[in-house]
Amino acid sequence: MVLRSKIVLAAAAGRDNQEIAADLASDPHTVARWRKRFLALRCAGLECDAPRSGRPATARQALATEIVRKTTQEKPANGTHWSTRTLARAMGTTHSLVHRVWQATNLKPHRIKTFKLSNDPQFSEKLVDIVGLYLNPPEHALVLCCDEKSQIQALDRTQKSLPLFPGRLKTMTHDYKRNGTTTLFAALNVFDGKVIGACMDRHRHQEWIRFLKQIDAETPTGLNLHLIVDNYATHKHPKVKRWLAKHPRFHVHFIPTSSSWLNLVERWFRDITEQRIRRDAFQNVDQLIEAIFDYIEHHNDHRKPFVWTATAEDILAKVRRARQALNNVQSE
Repeated sequence: MVLRSKIVLAAAAGRDNQEIAADLASDPHTVARWRKRFLALRCAGLECDAPRSGRPATARQALATEIVRKTTQEKPANGTHWSTRTLARAMGTTHSLVHRVWQATNLKPHRIKTFKLSNDPQFSEKLVDIVGLYLNPPEHALVLCCDEKSQIQALDRTQKSLPLFPGRLKTMTHDYKRNGTTTLFAALNVFDGKVIGACMDRHRHQEWIRFLKQIDAETPTGLNLHLIVDNYATHKHPKVKRWLAKHPRFHVHFIPTSSSWLNLVERWFRDITEQRIRRDAFQNVDQLIEAIFDYIEHHNDHRKPFVWTATAEDILAKVRRARQALNNVQSE
């Protein structure tokens, strides 16, 4: 575009094709072509090239179609997915062509996404119940998302790490020393994002009851408590049920099986793992617990709730589409 514009400006100044070609290190035929194109179409003529002559590349188009078909419907004899080079060898073409076709069609056979559809027979009822608590919480009550993050390891590195430096990543040894574990019990207040936390050695029904007592002590006595929990057997233990029966302000709501994404505390667990635990080193469990409580304290001082926006109808529609897709695959 710059060259074409300079040709037109030089022509407007009254210079001939030979002079323009010499000054712009171009060819007189090129200068003449773009002068004529500008005279005929004005500025629009400079923005696109004329159609090229010759037969369409039908053979390459057919090859690209076969690349897409083979990538999506076949597997290599000794692997689970194709690479550009293995597919190129199998088809007698170049890996660069395979790469261009994959880019054009957004195919990424080296990547995979995980999923899990719940088979809970009461999925719809439980989903509507949980989403209703998020979008329309009951009056004079708190909604708390509760769960355990079990077996958090106090890992220490075998060598000291090198610090972050311009042009160099922070380093960390791939091996580590295990210095014990702890289990984090957490209750996330859906309204304001505050977290009630406790660390214990195990996560049996005894520890769960102890955590329920902590929740009871750290929340206003005049409010009902709606707890969103998963289907872990500890949460349904007979002694837990008896304790809940003696404390009627507690109302437990179980999420559907294989639906941990419905429990907002899992989102907070991801944050504490990424921001505080995974990239640190701990010489003992006490250091790990101290780091966890420091994170909780800082989080509560700067708390911000997670805002749930998806409606139950939208989620159910997406689940129906996913089930239909699975049924189509199974029937093929």
